[in-house]
Amino acid sequence: MFNHKKQWLITTFILISTVPMLANSADKPGGLPAEVVKIVPETIRHELKAVGTLEAWESVVIRPEQSGLITKIMFKESHQIKLGETLFQLNADSYRAEVAQAKARVSLSLNEYKRAEKLLKKRVGSVTDKDTTFAQLRVDEAQLEVARTLLKKMTIKAPFDGVIGLRNVSSGDYVTTGQDLVELADLSKMKVEFSLPETTLSQIKTGQSVSLNVAAYPQATFNGEVYAISPVADARSHSIRIKAIVDNQSGQLRPGLFSKINVLIGANDNALLVPEEAIIPNNGAFLVMRMDKNNSVAMVPVTLGLRQGDQVQILNGLNAQDVIVTAGHLKLRPGMPITPIFPQPLNTPKQEG
Repeated sequence: MFNHKKQWLITTFILISTVPMLANSADKPGGLPAEVVKIVPETIRHELKAVGTLEAWESVVIRPEQSGLITKIMFKESHQIKLGETLFQLNADSYRAEVAQAKARVSLSLNEYKRAEKLLKKRVGSVTDKDTTFAQLRVDEAQLEVARTLLKKMTIKAPFDGVIGLRNVSSGDYVTTGQDLVELADLSKMKVEFSLPETTLSQIKTGQSVSLNVAAYPQATFNGEVYAISPVADARSHSIRIKAIVDNQSGQLRPGLFSKINVLIGANDNALLVPEEAIIPNNGAFLVMRMDKNNSVAMVPVTLGLRQGDQVQILNGLNAQDVIVTAGHLKLRPGMPITPIFPQPLNTPKQEG
């Protein structure tokens, strides 16, 4: 009987001492967990998007002005070429002979002119003889220039600095006037042509920054600027043609590549951006759930601005450093306490120990 009475006293003591603890825990219930983020001012870019195809800054197909037999090819395919560098040498034996012949005629005409001039001074010759020999001298000199020009055209040179392409001919081929020999392109910079709606005309001007991406280098962004705007709008598509220049010192870009283009219209360095999932639509308006200092939530009406990726600009309703809920809205009601959970970086460094 003593043992039963002792056990009853111990149990009663435990229950009595536990009642205050349960009461305290009931007074301070834990809030529901919810993912939150703190709003930090960021830079938002106002951009117009377009697509276009890259072109070489300068591009030309090398063609001969005279027919002839190729005797030398002076370049390696796909190599850098300098302005004035010889590309092809055509057989010019007949043109060299014509130059020599024209030189001989000029020499003879010059001697006849000097003789006629001396005879006129001695009052033996006539003014007509002097004028006739002088005219013949000028004709022979012009024919010499023509022969020299034709001879010069048998040497084909680069019209500008660039990268030479793949040749279509070989040494020993007989080529005709206007035949495609090889393509030369200046790839130090590129140009891209694209179109924007005519409603954006007031926002576009030369010198504006552009950035573009190509599928060949998905992680790279190439920068440039607008340098030409068409003075005429397309009456069918109601768009404006625009050209931009893009630096290509790295040599990564190639003519013909499809590109996605962003034209920078303006930038705001102190924009408030929130994740798109934090926005709650409500009868044509938009709300955001904000956490106060007591870790309870309140519904705040906001005005939306521009979108940038998966984020939305907040024009009114929130301030920098506010903490908002991004996940768990369905379980929460205004005034409810929460346990804030801030997202962790994807690559959290491991602690040593």
